[in-house]
Amino acid sequence: MFEGIAVHQWLCWGALYLLAVGVALSSETRRPCPQSCRCTTVLLEVNCSDGQLTTVPDGLPQNTKLLNLTHNKIKTLVRQQFPTLTQLSDLDLSDNIMATIEVEAFLGLQSLTTLRLACNHLKIIPVGVFAGLTKLKLLDISSNEILVFLDFTFRDLTALQFIKAADNDLVFISHQAFTGLTSLQELRLDGCNLTAVPTEALTQLGRLRSLHFHRLGLTTLPNYSFRHLERLGELVITHCRWLESLSGNSLFGLNLTSLTIRHCNLSAVPYIPLHHLVYLVYLDLSFNPITDIRGNLFGDLLRLQELHLVGGSLLHIEIGAFRGLARFKLLNVSRNLLTTLEVGAFHSVDTLRTLGLDNNPLTCDCRLLWVVRRRLYLDFGGIPPTCTTSVQLPVDFTKAELPGLLTCRQARILNNKPQEVRVDQGHTVVVHCNAEGDPPPSVTWISPQLKLLSPFGRIQALSNGSLEVRYAQPQDSGAYLCVASNAAGNASLPVSLHVRAFSPSSKNPFRLNGWFAFPSASPGVNGNQNIQFDVKTLLVAATIGLLSFFSSVSVCFIFMFFWSKSKGQLKHTATIAYVPRSALSSSNGGKGKHMETSRYTMKLI
Repeated sequence: MFEGIAVHQWLCWGALYLLAVGVALSSETRRPCPQSCRCTTVLLEVNCSDGQLTTVPDGLPQNTKLLNLTHNKIKTLVRQQFPTLTQLSDLDLSDNIMATIEVEAFLGLQSLTTLRLACNHLKIIPVGVFAGLTKLKLLDISSNEILVFLDFTFRDLTALQFIKAADNDLVFISHQAFTGLTSLQELRLDGCNLTAVPTEALTQLGRLRSLHFHRLGLTTLPNYSFRHLERLGELVITHCRWLESLSGNSLFGLNLTSLTIRHCNLSAVPYIPLHHLVYLVYLDLSFNPITDIRGNLFGDLLRLQELHLVGGSLLHIEIGAFRGLARFKLLNVSRNLLTTLEVGAFHSVDTLRTLGLDNNPLTCDCRLLWVVRRRLYLDFGGIPPTCTTSVQLPVDFTKAELPGLLTCRQARILNNKPQEVRVDQGHTVVVHCNAEGDPPPSVTWISPQLKLLSPFGRIQALSNGSLEVRYAQPQDSGAYLCVASNAAGNASLPVSLHVRAFSPSSKNPFRLNGWFAFPSASPGVNGNQNIQFDVKTLLVAATIGLLSFFSSVSVCFIFMFFWSKSKGQLKHTATIAYVPRSALSSSNGGKGKHMETSRYTMKLI
């Protein structure tokens, strides 16, 4: 009984196997693979790459989902080039010599989600080429020769999410070119000939989340370049070597979380365009000639966690540079010109996890002691910071050795005795304040009104630490304070300035005062600069003045003489008839009477 059941089961399984084989064979018979192509039945893939094809092959299986036609010599796509491939989802036509695509060439590919046309010779994409591609999500038209995007070029691609248009010859993007791209999330316009941001065209992309510019001819970023892109989260601008500045409102309206401006020509951090980006988490300004990061200007970027400024020209990161950044986790300033990085630059070093400080000419003193103390909590990216002596910062030491590491010497003013300086009104005085320390201290001056003096104006703090008062006035008198400070401490020196008002009855010898006083190359401490004159000098000056006067008068007379000679024969006498006033009065009394006249003869000289 059991043997009969076993035989019956064996026969059933054999029949099923033969049926499956027959179905497979009949299926293979219905789906022949075109010549020069390789077909994979399981993946429903047809690979015709490197087949020397000049046209799309006929007889492609109708249920094909992946079609690879790369590295061929296909030059043209005609209308409805793929009429039977209704299930095709991925079409790759890259690396051909395609120059023309007719309107509705892809009509019928209702399931297509990915279309690659990179590395061809397309110069223009006619309107209507993408008709019927209602499910397309990725379009790659990179490395072609496209010159312009016409109005409504992509209007049929309502489901498109990604466009790659890098390395084309684009010179213009029409204002309505992106109309219809209601689902686009990422756009790459890299390596084009655009000299301005296509602002009007971008306003059509309300759902755009990522925008990439690479190797464009931008010189500046104008105001409101990206208006109406409220959902844009990532903006990448790289290798724009002429981009020198960002206008104050160039990023207005954006809610970026990531901003990259690399390999450009920015000489300063664009604080004003950045200040409203309160959602910014990632900022990369690497490979720009930026020289410093100033203090207290990043405070509005409350969510900033990473700052990359690699390969720049950084000389100084000021105290308070990252104040207000309570979530700051990563700073990468490697390959710059920094000599130190003080702990006071950070809002809190407790949140810092990664620090890139290598390839900087660091001076290893007490300003970097905080780095050594937090060495166990910091990731240096595998390259620890190195001093200018090519010695790495110490990482292995005992607690007793710590006080002797990375020491500093407090600032000290060399001439620390209080000074009293007197100067006449209108003169210029320079007060020196020399200081020393390790690291070299900075010198500042405080006015009698307890205000920090700037390096500009009539009263200014010079770069060498001196105080200059030009054209001193009585109201400048008071107690000035010189302050020398470094990381180890500070020192101060009071200086009293007395400006003597100008008096006309002064018995001092004659000298140029007031507005005629000029500072000498090495002015004295008191600022007095007397320029005396003697009697001989006055006589010489008067003689020269008289000679100049008489010479001018003589020249005038000579000129008049020759001018009169050039007018020909002149009369030397003239007769003038006139009526005396008395005769005129009597004539009014009696009308009709004869009026007497007189004549005078005058000699002209």
